[in-house]
Amino acid sequence: MPRLPYLTDDDAGPPDLVEAIRRRRGGRLLELDRMLLYSAPLASGWNEMLGRIRSQLALPGRLREIAMCAVATMNGARFEFVHHAPLLLQEGGTEAEVELLRNVDAAADATDVFDRSGLAAIRLARAMTRDVTVSQAVFDEARAALGDERRLVELVAVIAAYNMVSRFLVAFEIEPDGH
Repeated sequence: MPRLPYLTDDDAGPPDLVEAIRRRRGGRLLELDRMLLYSAPLASGWNEMLGRIRSQLALPGRLREIAMCAVATMNGARFEFVHHAPLLLQEGGTEAEVELLRNVDAAADATDVFDRSGLAAIRLARAMTRDVTVSQAVFDEARAALGDERRLVELVAVIAAYNMVSRFLVAFEIEPDGH
């Protein structure tokens, strides 16, 4: 059970915001949305920012989802992992990658499973999530693997944003529906 009750369809509002969130989510509200909607300004900004992160970056979707799954594992955000592991598969990830991302330290050394950019994304996510400070070696590895500054900036932002998401989920004890 979450620490606050999820808002029902009747209690969630304002209607235009609820509709915008539903559009982004393919027609339904997630448990996360039902918690965020306690504050309409927060839910609105969250929907806009995370919608852009999920759909408008130059960063390859596979790297985005690898980073999100790594953050979810490290922060104990089961909701986040359950929602992003299938997206990683849709973006070209493998079942082996998904399974390894359940143990980020093992994934960070899995040169036989992840390519150079995937390993760099995992290692950067690990440094940002666990240590906050990123060593020059990890930063340089990510920069070289991504090949351009825009993608590097976007990867750092994805990791930062999904640390925010996972910490919200964990604080409110939001679990995936039906899992």
